[in-house]
Amino acid sequence: MEECIFCKIAKGEIPCKKVYEDDKVLSFEDINPKAPVHVLVIPKKHIESLNDLSEEDSYIMGHMMLVIKEIAKKVNIHDSGYRVAINCGKDGGQEVPHLHLHILGGKSLNWPPG
Repeated sequence: MEECIFCKIAKGEIPCKKVYEDDKVLSFEDINPKAPVHVLVIPKKHIESLNDLSEEDSYIMGHMMLVIKEIAKKVNIHDSGYRVAINCGKDGGQEVPHLHLHILGGKSLNWPPG
């Protein structure tokens, strides 16, 4: 998808504050943070939302889940705790049509969110 901002970030066409990268995923700081630590994790493959996952994408979702703990260690929230969120669709709060996970931490996070 040529116009996808996250695809452009993954390709290096748009700069980001990179936190983690491997051959499957990229993680970077959110430009509009909702917590002291707010990092996004995206698959390099364009997948619009959770609703667009296929059986063949299960490996990427599993991989994203596994790298979260490494990212949490890297940004110093592993021991204190953090929240992982995935927004899906307009009513779910998804602003960018490319699957992404939010890792939030660095302070006590209330539930439900306000």
